[in-house]
Amino acid sequence: MSDLPPAGNPDPIPAYPSPGMVLAAAPPPPKRLDWRRGALLGGVIALIAVSGLAVLTYVGWQIGPLALTIGIVAAILPVPLLVFCFLWLDRYEPEPVKYLAFCFGWGACVATGIALVVNTVSSRLFAHWGLPDGLVAVLVAPFVEETMKALGPMLLFAVRRRTFSGLIDSIVYCGLSATGFAMVENILYLGGHGYAANADKNGPLAGATAVVAVFIARILMSGFAHPLFTSMTGIGLGVAARAADRRVRWLAPLAGLIVAMMLHGTWNLMSTLAVQSQQMFVLLYGYFAVMMPIFFGMVGFALWLRGAEGRMTERVVGDYVRSGWFSPPEAAALRTVGRRLAARRWAKRVAGDAGAKAMRAYQFDATRLALLRDGMRRGVGLAPDELTETLAEERRLLTAIDAYRKVFAGRDPYAPRAVWDGGRYHLTFPDGAVRTLEPPEQPVVPVPVVLAPARPTAGYPGPAYPGPDYPGPGYPGAYPGPGRPGYGPAGYR
Repeated sequence: MSDLPPAGNPDPIPAYPSPGMVLAAAPPPPKRLDWRRGALLGGVIALIAVSGLAVLTYVGWQIGPLALTIGIVAAILPVPLLVFCFLWLDRYEPEPVKYLAFCFGWGACVATGIALVVNTVSSRLFAHWGLPDGLVAVLVAPFVEETMKALGPMLLFAVRRRTFSGLIDSIVYCGLSATGFAMVENILYLGGHGYAANADKNGPLAGATAVVAVFIARILMSGFAHPLFTSMTGIGLGVAARAADRRVRWLAPLAGLIVAMMLHGTWNLMSTLAVQSQQMFVLLYGYFAVMMPIFFGMVGFALWLRGAEGRMTERVVGDYVRSGWFSPPEAAALRTVGRRLAARRWAKRVAGDAGAKAMRAYQFDATRLALLRDGMRRGVGLAPDELTETLAEERRLLTAIDAYRKVFAGRDPYAPRAVWDGGRYHLTFPDGAVRTLEPPEQPVVPVPVVLAPARPTAGYPGPAYPGPDYPGPGYPGAYPGPGRPGYGPAGYR
């Protein structure tokens, strides 16, 4: 079977690879040291480090070491909860830690540093021109802050577009950048506007009281604000990641960024009007009538996306079932987090800690595989300069999935010996007889079963599945030759 569609086929989506073809694929060329990429990485790390040090030094010089310490301690308290929420949202297909750390560091250091400079300079210019300082919060801050928070994930999208598998990935990256930004901004508000401004006038007790008041207003009540705003840009990036049209790849992030600026500006406008008019009901009305519905709508949308990713994984993996790569129970076990956790517990029971780790990696790669194939259906990664890399990534994921399967498949002593050949089950009964059964309408026992050896393909000399008389795995006379990884004696030592 060829990777490419046959001549005259109007469908541009590559055909599903057969197991034998992938196993016989040539190994990838050795990686070479890329000095440009290394220089870029070093430059980004240096930029984040220098920006963070500069922001910390400036804020400490402005408010003093004690206020800085109080601000840091208070601002860090909500960060683990926010980070956990984003990581929980991304449980189906977690992103590399280095990219998550990059986005958080970008928001905390680079974005806050540039925004601090621009907002300060704008405030002085507006004062020189006789304009109210509130215009900076309404017109300048939303533009520069949302642009800088989004710039980190956008740079990652430009350099590592394949790390953006869909909407959830983009929301997580942008949300972590905004969380880092909000943390450093809260240091200034809690330590400077809260403790330092009040302790200098009325003593440490007044400063501590102000810190509590600012903590309630900025963290408990509106700690979601920055992640909510920037998540709009994340939605735009997610749409771009799943789009084949280059125009959509440019316009969708721009549209998301504009919506983020509008939400940010609206929030700042309500706060400014409330302060200027000394009518706090303006802020409360905007908070409960505008921001909270948007926030809960975004939470509901994110939860729906999370469930949809599981359903999509089951559906796309089901197509690989017909190609002989998965069994129906395997596809069913990928649908929900509960089923995945049950499969991990089962893998740990039959193969120990190694089985649990292998099952976890197996599930993550299966989700990546489904997202990759779903992207192909949308036309993503099929350009002439991308197709080879896309197919190589599919082969890599399929080979890795088979390697993980060896650790736990066929080891359950309480389950009947079962082999899936891509269309039927071959069960070994206690009397030693092997019988063929059709799959039920609803998959049962949602844990992996052994897969039959690869059918012969062009250029691959492997044997075909010999039929119902094929002995069960682990029994004398089991298939000794080259076949599916995870099948035969090598998978049952």
